[in-house]
Amino acid sequence: MNDDQLLRYSRHILLPQIGVEGQEAIVNARVLVIGAGGLGSPAAYYLASAGVGTLVLADDDTVDLTNLQRQILHRTDSIGMQKALSGQRTLGQINPECHVVALTERLAGARLDEEVALADIVLDCCDNFATRHAVNRACVKLKKPLVSGAAIRFDGQIAVFDSRVADAPCYHCLFPEGQDVDAVRCAVMGVFAPLTGIIGATQAAEALKLLANCGTSLAGRLLLLDGLGMEWREIRVPKDPGCIVCGSC
Repeated sequence: MNDDQLLRYSRHILLPQIGVEGQEAIVNARVLVIGAGGLGSPAAYYLASAGVGTLVLADDDTVDLTNLQRQILHRTDSIGMQKALSGQRTLGQINPECHVVALTERLAGARLDEEVALADIVLDCCDNFATRHAVNRACVKLKKPLVSGAAIRFDGQIAVFDSRVADAPCYHCLFPEGQDVDAVRCAVMGVFAPLTGIIGATQAAEALKLLANCGTSLAGRLLLLDGLGMEWREIRVPKDPGCIVCGSC
């Protein structure tokens, strides 16, 4: 790292659990954030400001007026703009040393595998189960840690699925694909704006800890937040030996 980087990231470097070595790992990392909305916005803010070297924002949606209540990457003059490009613009102003790659597409199939393979860590900040399961399959196949978050109404959840860890579950172990799960969306049910900030920032924290190799990750644990009562609950999530995605891993 150069002198400017040592100064910019000095508050991280002062932490003995991170230090110069951990910050260098963050600076040299490539992180894929899938979804530049309510969760992806705060996650990307903290990842970029913390010094992630390459941050890939993948989102095929455009900014709408209703997004601005919680999607803090975007501004009023971003309405109608591709979210990935709007996020790239904002993050460039926060930390020009972070190389932000804007993908204005819905990653799927070979393209999803390609981007997951390039990443050190993947953050699932999307809002639909089909994408979540596709991302999980790619992360399991390519042995990439996945930091998954969700927020709706006043309820949030976050977990880490790390197939590099023995006996660690994957997303499918917790939410098997094909189950009758209601795919509720913010547009229909609403979402408390700060809730997305809490969950998204926690996703960034988990990703940075993994990159810097410090602390204990949420692998094998699901945190549930009741935003109305401001109460956290933790659920242990075992690996399903019969899981069709990670059972043989």
